[in-house]
Amino acid sequence: LSKDKRLYTFHDASLTRTTSGANTNRCTDVDWATVEKLNVGGWGRWKGSKFDPTRPARFSEVLALAREGRTIYVEVKMNDPSWVPYVKAEVEKAKNVNPGNVLFITFGDKVCAELKRQLPEYRAYYLMGACRKWGEYANTWTAEEIIAKLRAIGADGVDIYFAPEVHDAAFVKKIHDAGFSFHVWTIDDLEKAKKAFAVGADTLTTNCAKRILESFEREQAK
Repeated sequence: LSKDKRLYTFHDASLTRTTSGANTNRCTDVDWATVEKLNVGGWGRWKGSKFDPTRPARFSEVLALAREGRTIYVEVKMNDPSWVPYVKAEVEKAKNVNPGNVLFITFGDKVCAELKRQLPEYRAYYLMGACRKWGEYANTWTAEEIIAKLRAIGADGVDIYFAPEVHDAAFVKKIHDAGFSFHVWTIDDLEKAKKAFAVGADTLTTNCAKRILESFEREQAK
């Protein structure tokens, strides 16, 4: 949410990284007139590509891409429920958006609960890591703890960092049996993707969908 209350899409908390330092402010501290002049297509391997220049997209522009047969995952980055009315207004204004082609994910428990209160017909998945502290697999969240959290905030499912050491079929079954869906992030190789689906994951997030699909097709063709 920009300083003048316009919703736009951005991954980071600040504008620094993907503007190559052209603007170092936090995303929430600048108005849209400033944001729309920024080039986020000229950094890293995209420099000089067909995406250079590209400005950040408004949330409404992303929602305009909604159609049947695809699902847009909207991640609400901040755990600030005051953002939800702005999200709701854009969703209700968008022509082709419906609960079948747009859903929400968030690490924010307060935002998740507010999304379900104001947009109850839309799915909202609670994002979380596998462990209480990153990488400490001796201190992972139990299925029972996850279920209790999902019930408390009214989420439709969990979207968790996939840890094969912990998330076996019995773990996923507990989540499903409690009435929630089980989604995983972020998997960029075929073998780990296969493990996730083998234990019952409903969907997975990846940076490399095309590569994973092509690897799977080559494997199936053998």
